[in-house]
Amino acid sequence: MGDGTKKSKKKGAAKNGAEPPPGGPQRLADVDLSQKLADRDYKRKLDAAQERLGYIQQAYFGSEQRAVIVLEGWDAAGKGGAIRRIASAMDPRSLKVWPIGAPRSYFKERHYLARFWAKLPAEGEIAIFDRSWYGRVLVERIEGFAAEPAWRRAYQEINEFERLLLDDGVRLLKVFVHISPEEQLQRFRDRLETPAKRWKLTEDDFRNRARWDDYAAAIDDMLDETSTGRAPWRVVAGEDKRHARIEIIEAVCETLSAGLDLAPQPPSLGLVAAAADAFGVDVAALLASDDAAAPQ
Repeated sequence: MGDGTKKSKKKGAAKNGAEPPPGGPQRLADVDLSQKLADRDYKRKLDAAQERLGYIQQAYFGSEQRAVIVLEGWDAAGKGGAIRRIASAMDPRSLKVWPIGAPRSYFKERHYLARFWAKLPAEGEIAIFDRSWYGRVLVERIEGFAAEPAWRRAYQEINEFERLLLDDGVRLLKVFVHISPEEQLQRFRDRLETPAKRWKLTEDDFRNRARWDDYAAAIDDMLDETSTGRAPWRVVAGEDKRHARIEIIEAVCETLSAGLDLAPQPPSLGLVAAAADAFGVDVAALLASDDAAAPQ
């Protein structure tokens, strides 16, 4: 894209009320796809991050904390693998994973954001969106499901929607996972050749791939227009799945735990009394065991 295009996009972002994040928004061309992580480092980092996720979730229980994690990326970029490793470390009672596909007919007759309001987390909950309201400026734009005035207007609507969430106390993390077209094609082949994974591959994946350049331009527009100071995009290199998973999970831990006391909540007096009666527990020793429990 030429310099004139970039300047016009920056003006568009300012007009939409999107304060640009420090250093400016990332673009796909900025991502170093050569980043890798060794097996031994992956296991060590994954164990530490998953343990921290457990402490984060227990800190959310019974609190007013809420969090929304938005995961976007190319088909086969590895979003599902990252989500599985987040979910496996957390209790499903307060973690909601929402895979977002085409809207049902009910929502086709309503504003495109309508179907997301009911999926927002309650107090103490964490919600992960596997694709999201950004479909308006990606697939709906490219496939012609939204007219140009509608998807152009959506940048401002999305920024305002996210501002409402942030003003209401929701923690928000937005991640886009980037891979090369060559890596995507190899992953498509792997899925096709692995019977247990074949269900992940559809004709739409190949149709979308044929419009790679159109999607890349739409993604860069999305990053320019909706990466704001309070809700910046994190563009993750996904060529190496281990690197991508750790970068995503560590970003989740960072966003969800910022300024939060992760020390386990002390047991209620009723619980301590019941435990003392049932097990002969030394109450003072029980409470002291919490001191070094939370990760630093």
